[in-house]
Amino acid sequence: MTATSPHGGIVIVGGGLAGQRCAETLRREGCERPIRLICAEAMRPYDRPPLSKRLLVDRSRDETLTYRPERWYQDHDVDLLVGVRATGLAPGEHRVRLSDGSTLRYERLLIGTGARPRTLALLDRYDNVSTLRTFDDARRLREVFATGAALAVIGAGFVGLELAATARGQGLPVTLVEAARYPLAGVLGEQLGGWFADLHEREGATVRSAVTVDAVEGDGSIRTLRLSDGSLVEADHVVVAAGVQPDVEWLRDSGLHSAGGVPVDARGATAAADVYAAGDAAATLDRGTGRRIAGAHWEAAARQGTEAALAMLGLDSRPATPASFWTDQYGLRIQYVGEARGADRIVFDGDRERRCFTATFLRAGQAVAVLLVNRPRLLPVARQTIQKGLS
Repeated sequence: MTATSPHGGIVIVGGGLAGQRCAETLRREGCERPIRLICAEAMRPYDRPPLSKRLLVDRSRDETLTYRPERWYQDHDVDLLVGVRATGLAPGEHRVRLSDGSTLRYERLLIGTGARPRTLALLDRYDNVSTLRTFDDARRLREVFATGAALAVIGAGFVGLELAATARGQGLPVTLVEAARYPLAGVLGEQLGGWFADLHEREGATVRSAVTVDAVEGDGSIRTLRLSDGSLVEADHVVVAAGVQPDVEWLRDSGLHSAGGVPVDARGATAAADVYAAGDAAATLDRGTGRRIAGAHWEAAARQGTEAALAMLGLDSRPATPASFWTDQYGLRIQYVGEARGADRIVFDGDRERRCFTATFLRAGQAVAVLLVNRPRLLPVARQTIQKGLS
């Protein structure tokens, strides 16, 4: 028999950053309604960016990964359910179905189920293939690193590049396989994509671009990847870092499902009454390009979770700031502010050869994005440049 909770209050589905910030903001702003936070993983909410960096080689980082100690949830009266995932939503009834067979009523609901990694069907049946999205993924990959395995990383986005940089820092052989002509070309353009390719090659990684994996050789475990240009890549372990997709399949029968993320307004409200979405599961409208974009970065998830909480309480919106994120590779702090897609010009300041420069992206003469390489002190200036749309 399915149990139904009379709990009501606010239900937050998803134990990522968006859900955590939503809960924190609700309590900080004086919300006294019951709050339930549903976490699919068997641990309390934790930070994901370290998973592709030092945590892969340093066990001592494990203890600092969670956002808050267990006591915080008790002190703030947040009912934390771990190891349980949402399986369905009935907006008209204000109910969420859970994997343990129970259902929860809600007054307000946040969809914060994040994203799941894309996989390659060609590689699915092999035992030395992994993705990197969860703490458990990172722990398994840490064991691979410890063996000194030769890695093939499929996908040269930010996660793939960070993972490759961490592996090279440990002396592991690394081959990056990227379908585009250059890493990050879809985000930063080919000119900067070429700079990232050169960065990794100078650090000893092999970068194979404009190719895909056509076939594999191996019995149970992959030994060799055959690429679309006919070349071969030998590997002890393969990591698929081909991006993510919103984890919203559980919304299939709710009327809110969209493969590109749940469409939301500027405050996170969906088409269903009292239902909000934030983070990787939400698709917000980018005013510059007119496209809906699913959140894919730490800062966006934090901001959207906070904004959704304020909207639930009927409080005014906080001043918007330009989207931003950072990445650490080979000891470099690389920061990005704004949205470069659609830019028609890039202006450089500094020395790309010495790995210390600023790249400003312009659209019709106005700054729309800034990339900082090893210039962390200039981040406030970069934000101001984007906010004011300086030329």
